[in-house]
Amino acid sequence: MPTPSMEDYIEQIYLLIEDKGYARVSDIAENLQVHPSSVTKMVQKLDRDEYLNYEKYRGLILTPKGKKVGKRLVYRHELLEQFLEIIGVDQDKIYDDVEGIEHHLSWNSIDRIGDLVQYFEEKPDRVKSLRETQKKNEAQNEE
Repeated sequence: MPTPSMEDYIEQIYLLIEDKGYARVSDIAENLQVHPSSVTKMVQKLDRDEYLNYEKYRGLILTPKGKKVGKRLVYRHELLEQFLEIIGVDQDKIYDDVEGIEHHLSWNSIDRIGDLVQYFEEKPDRVKSLRETQKKNEAQNEE
């Protein structure tokens, strides 16, 4: 399995390729807010670990292994955003919270969160009921 840092790069490369059809070192560096030299080093490591194929000055492409991991990482990120939204986390906190927790959960936990998101999505009244409970708890905390 890739390290959390490797995951961030794979996820970003996957998203860039999905969006633009390609991923350049400069784009990856800009999106991850790191130096291009750091991207080059990580891309070389990802190439050695067979997540992508990289040719200096030519670009990179994800291998089937890299695509599979990238797709799963994007799913994890989007799922955690959905989950935090459902449980009522403020919109302006969701992205940073997902970034803070996504590497610390097992895939078993991610799958269970997926079950819970599905549970709430299947019947919107469940979300409404949760909001009522949250309002009640907030009122009690203010007393």
